[in-house]
Amino acid sequence: MFTMFKASAKPGLTMTAATLTFTSFTRLRCALYDFAACRIYYGLFMLALLTCLMSFHSKPVLATDTFITAARVGLADYHTRITLESDQPIQYELSMLNNPGRVVVDLENVTLNQTIKSLPTKVDPADPLIAQIRYGRFKPHILRLVFDLKADAVPRTFLLEPADNHGYRLILDIYQPDKAALAEMETNVKEASPEKNLEDDALGHLVASLLKKKPERQASKDTNRFAPKSYQAAQYHKPTPPRTIIVAIDPGHGGRDPGAVGDNGTREKDITLAISRKLKTIIDKEPFMRAILTRDDDFDLPLKRRQEIARQQNADLFVSIHADGSPRPHAHGSSVYTLSEHGATSTTASWLAQKENNADSNLIGGVDIATKSGDMREIILDLSMSAMISDSVKVAELVLNELGQINRLHKKTVEQAGFVVLKSPDIPSILVETAFITNPSEEKKLKNQDYQKKMAKAIFGGIKNYFATNPALARTEVARAR
Repeated sequence: MFTMFKASAKPGLTMTAATLTFTSFTRLRCALYDFAACRIYYGLFMLALLTCLMSFHSKPVLATDTFITAARVGLADYHTRITLESDQPIQYELSMLNNPGRVVVDLENVTLNQTIKSLPTKVDPADPLIAQIRYGRFKPHILRLVFDLKADAVPRTFLLEPADNHGYRLILDIYQPDKAALAEMETNVKEASPEKNLEDDALGHLVASLLKKKPERQASKDTNRFAPKSYQAAQYHKPTPPRTIIVAIDPGHGGRDPGAVGDNGTREKDITLAISRKLKTIIDKEPFMRAILTRDDDFDLPLKRRQEIARQQNADLFVSIHADGSPRPHAHGSSVYTLSEHGATSTTASWLAQKENNADSNLIGGVDIATKSGDMREIILDLSMSAMISDSVKVAELVLNELGQINRLHKKTVEQAGFVVLKSPDIPSILVETAFITNPSEEKKLKNQDYQKKMAKAIFGGIKNYFATNPALARTEVARAR
């Protein structure tokens, strides 16, 4: 074949054609390479663009969700505290809405789990600020919490780092408007003061106040020569500006427990709630006084829980409202009870014997007695019970005197009994039997709205007279210091 090619080809023409053919082939190959390179570059560009778009649009999916591991709602002095504990810092936004008043917290990238769903059940019916808590998805990556308010309020939030077996915490405090600024001032004071002295200060304050409340004895002529040895005791005797006195009103019975029932079907639980609401209205109108109800509706409420609510609210006085009953229809008159000496002894023993109390039940006057020695616990409880019974009798006598102005008295002196609701070691407590619901004449009066108002005004009159001449126990201030 090579010989045939040589014989048929002319040397000049053959070289020219070959050169042209080679050049064309080379150009074609380069064009193909350029086209392939362009396709590769285009493919890489599109891949990079697609990656960016996917990264942008899938940000909520790729972001690590925050899990709420614990949620708590607690009543404190003048505010309600909501704590959300999480496995990582919570990104959030706080806002308020009006008509009706609501506090809104938007949580970013937080999983809606059972802990969040349990929040509405943690609201205490006696909470004076929060009516209910709602939750829902506001946006795909925003979980919204809504706190419906019962009254005007001011929210405050802050974050806490993990400590003492707790994770990250978002704290929401919802304050009464006139207490928000005071709370900020107290926070600044606490930050500037050594924390190690808080317990000693609280204890000194408590003991000084309880000693002052003990029944008076014959004073010696040299008593005034001795100045108080502690700064806290000295401060207790200084004039202080008026503070808001908190009265816990407990409508007796409720829910499945109707209490005593009159001949005409009048139920004690309905009468006690009606009078309690009227008493609260009167107290709330009084300057520097505020009332809270242990129940504001018809539901079951354990006896011990009633005192717990009063303690959580740092109440200065506990008043349980009842209507008496008797198998004898002619039994009549109003009565006021305080805790008996036997009841006081059993209460002290009970508190000392408890080994697994929660943090709140260990606080007496704001001092954690669980951290004290056995002797110290007994001394604190003894002083506290003595002061509590002494003050209870004083307010009971004044209330009984006022009740005698509008109704006959069942007995002309304060009675004592071991009622469970009266067994608080640091809150003066009384139980008012307004009248006998089983007496047809008094049943008719108790159903009358005007008579209910008279009864509420009489009880308030005794309470007001008591606080006008007797300073409240120092539980609220000491609890605030804690």
